[in-house]
Amino acid sequence: MSNVTLKVNGRAQTLDVDPSTPLLYILRNDLGLQGPRFGCGLGQCGACTVIINGAAVRSCITPCSAVKGEITTLEGLAKDGTLHPVQRAWIDEQVPQCGFCQNGQIMTAKVLLDKNPNPTDAQIRQGMAGALCRCMTYYRIHAAVKRAAASMTAGAAPSRRSADADSEERQPQSAGSAKAGGAA
Repeated sequence: MSNVTLKVNGRAQTLDVDPSTPLLYILRNDLGLQGPRFGCGLGQCGACTVIINGAAVRSCITPCSAVKGEITTLEGLAKDGTLHPVQRAWIDEQVPQCGFCQNGQIMTAKVLLDKNPNPTDAQIRQGMAGALCRCMTYYRIHAAVKRAAASMTAGAAPSRRSADADSEERQPQSAGSAKAGGAA
């Protein structure tokens, strides 16, 4: 055991842990963050994705001792009670079905849009390919990435009516709001 200091969502956290402990276990078990989830444990599904220094990183296979720099989890995306445009788009597009993969989807989308604020459809598909969804909500995920891109480019969230003018009305899903916002 040794002291490991991690900067998580803007706050330094010092913990006495085995340096080989996967970052995911530290985030969930020691720091109580519920955004990143254990999915496959092999770094293949993306449910555990966090952002480290601007890159999407699979926390289930990253030893905490290997982390250098700022870690952002789903809980760290909202600022002063305002959801990040990607989180807002997830709610507006009603993306979550079971919601289990949504942490990885949202974090991957944020990194994609930070690197490419106006991606093509092909770039969205390629950028999101490593984040798996067992419920197959890929069309809604794609629509949410496009909505978030438009919102981030415009500097403000588009109204639901204008963004969805040519699509069918969707029924509200209250569970989706909590899942996209990072609530347990």
